[in-house]
Amino acid sequence: MTRAPAQTRGRRGRPIEILLVEDNLGDILLTREAFRKSRLANHVVVAEDGEQALAMLRREGDYRNQTRPDLVLLDLGLPRLEGGEVLTRIKLDPALKDIPVVILSGSQAQMEIAGSYARHANAHIVKPVDFQGLQEVVSGIEAFWFAVASLPRRRAH
Repeated sequence: MTRAPAQTRGRRGRPIEILLVEDNLGDILLTREAFRKSRLANHVVVAEDGEQALAMLRREGDYRNQTRPDLVLLDLGLPRLEGGEVLTRIKLDPALKDIPVVILSGSQAQMEIAGSYARHANAHIVKPVDFQGLQEVVSGIEAFWFAVASLPRRRAH
């Protein structure tokens, strides 16, 4: 049995807050496991559809005490409100537009990738087909977004 690596805190001495917007239970479980095994302390919250994601981000209703995420991982194929529309609404909202949004999609279609960037996604990543590939993607996300990139401070409620 392999042990998970010791986790370190993010640059600001606290766990990294991640909002995973995904409706596929298998992808949710694999992504949570990949982040659990990562080297950075993190807290992954899941929204299973686009409307729930926006309510969480806007801290509406039951989500009024929701912590603002440091990063949103967004699937495009969502129920109730598709991911591309969620991305557009995030990037048009002055209170949300500075949160980095990384698209995680199963599609390699250039039209979909171009569409993500046209809607101001910060990155578009094709979902790997196996867990090892997903761990590599998670490591890359952590290395770039939480070690290299400078992110705006998380606003208080």
